[in-house]
Amino acid sequence: MNTTKILAFRKPLLMIVWLLAMQGAAFAQNLRETFFSPNGKIEWKAEGEENKVKVFEVAYRDACRENKESQVLHITGYGLNTSDGGGRNLVLKDISKPKYISEHYQMLMGKKSECKNEANEIVYTFEDDLQRPLRMVVRLYNDGVAFRYELEGLQHTSIKQDLTTYHISEGTRRWFQEWTESYENFFPLSTTGKGGKQHWGYPCLLEQNGVYSLITEAGIERINSASSLKNGQNPEDYHVFLDENTQHYSGNWKSPWRVVVIGKKQDLIASTLVTDVSAPCRLKDTSWIKPGSVSWIYWAYNHGSNDLNIIKKYVDMAKTLHLPYVLIDAEWDEMKNGATIEEALKYAKDRGVKPLLWYNSSTAWIKAWGAPGPHNRLNAPENREKEFAWLEKMGVAGVKIDFFAGDKQETMEYCIDLLECAARHHLTVNFHGATVPRGWQRTYPNLLSTEGVYGAEWYNNESVLTKKAACHNATLPFTRGIVGSMDYTPCTFSDSQHPHITTHAHELALPILFESALMHWADKPESYLAQPKEVQDFISNMPTAWDETRLLSGYPGESVVMARRKGSTWYVAGINGKDESQKLALNLSSLTKQNSRVVLFEDSGTAKNPWKISYRKVRGMKDYINAQPRGGFVMVIKSKKRFAPNKVRSVFLECIECII
Repeated sequence: MNTTKILAFRKPLLMIVWLLAMQGAAFAQNLRETFFSPNGKIEWKAEGEENKVKVFEVAYRDACRENKESQVLHITGYGLNTSDGGGRNLVLKDISKPKYISEHYQMLMGKKSECKNEANEIVYTFEDDLQRPLRMVVRLYNDGVAFRYELEGLQHTSIKQDLTTYHISEGTRRWFQEWTESYENFFPLSTTGKGGKQHWGYPCLLEQNGVYSLITEAGIERINSASSLKNGQNPEDYHVFLDENTQHYSGNWKSPWRVVVIGKKQDLIASTLVTDVSAPCRLKDTSWIKPGSVSWIYWAYNHGSNDLNIIKKYVDMAKTLHLPYVLIDAEWDEMKNGATIEEALKYAKDRGVKPLLWYNSSTAWIKAWGAPGPHNRLNAPENREKEFAWLEKMGVAGVKIDFFAGDKQETMEYCIDLLECAARHHLTVNFHGATVPRGWQRTYPNLLSTEGVYGAEWYNNESVLTKKAACHNATLPFTRGIVGSMDYTPCTFSDSQHPHITTHAHELALPILFESALMHWADKPESYLAQPKEVQDFISNMPTAWDETRLLSGYPGESVVMARRKGSTWYVAGINGKDESQKLALNLSSLTKQNSRVVLFEDSGTAKNPWKISYRKVRGMKDYINAQPRGGFVMVIKSKKRFAPNKVRSVFLECIECII
């Protein structure tokens, strides 16, 4: 046969084969592949066509409901814009095969001492108009998802915009906090994104068909600003908003992790996802870092620590209640009546109490605006080294640094400088008037607490907390409390400038519900020392770092019952967030044996003697507590051997918790 005719005959056939191949390739690029977390509960899917991803979708599979799938997250925008014009018109070039990640690490503080995380990692590689690759690294954990962006080969370029967008439909139940520099605001229940400035601070809690999602971020490095969410253009589209970031980079750059914790309420409460994705500990020696309780002057006196006689009262209180620390607050550089800070430090050390000192970060409120001092001692590196060296020499155990300038990159870098310098001089750190935790507690475990919460200090400032406190307190464990230590300064029995109407047992429950490795006891010494011996013993012995944390029951704003374990002892606390009495459900059999001993603190209902304290065993106790309006309870359960759930028991408990 003529060769030319053979070729002519084959050309249409080859064309058909080629078209079919191209059609198959195009179909493959429709991105309908689905990836799962190691336990199969979290599902991740990308949809699009012609090498363009239109949306990433996340679903949750409920084992208690025949693996019913619930769509919980729609990511309708992704990528970055850079100052050199990069990031535009992203074209998908590659999707990696899933890589299994398994990690164990220890935490010195927090809700859990031994942490284990598992994830499947997928990497999407895109190319922009500059033919520069942008990688989107996605990790599917058993309790949520995390993703970040990576760029290589930047040449004096800054990151102008993060294009990540979460689509949240109107009507979805949510507890969002309007953004402020200090993250001191409420988390009201709402079903709309409209109203206010439409600018929201992390964490953001959503509920959809009984499945909860908590949006936040983690892994802030020197090269990053922190971010928040804005939905001003469309109330259903929440854009990741980068705070001020003018720094130019050369070389490789990574964004923080965009984190979404997903599951039932108990999954979110127990989650360590924020620290799971954060950088491992960078300190060679952590043996000197000791969580503990602190006596603190400011709340009761609405003033700093320039009066040596009042400082002595709080040192004596710490000694009497066996608290390891006393915080000497603002204005210690302006002591009255010729006294000196050295005298105060010596008084504390002579009584076996370790002092902590307050500083103004001198980045936000300056002295001319009325913010107290000391000022400008920590900003310049050489001044910071000198100051921290002096503190170490004087036997100071840590610093509380206040009034930071928001989420901008310069502030994040300054915070890391402070943590690293403090660690060199064996100083713990408490950030106040600062952004919420984003995983630094793992990377720099000398960061023992952070404020970033509308806490009890506000009884000094406005009357609004009086009526809102109970509901607010019952919301925080499901929102702010999930991401890290929260220096709320809880448990006060007397009043400050404005009264509180939560009960004594409600207040006693807060130090358990609100995790903080430095737990500040802020009431007047005479108030604590007037309480029954059992209450004083509780304050003296309460841990401030935990081995395990569980949610037993509750709903944001209504009630919460949590159990935390230290060694073989369980601390169970519950509060009523309502203005009417209600039953708070609990299941003690899931924690310990029936013959375990229980000390129970409840409200008596009378003003003359507000406490009802009893001794019992787990056997025979009811599966609920009757809580008074804005009331609460605390249990301390001691057993010789803690309960270690097997796989079958765990599944059973999970189903019980689903019902609750």
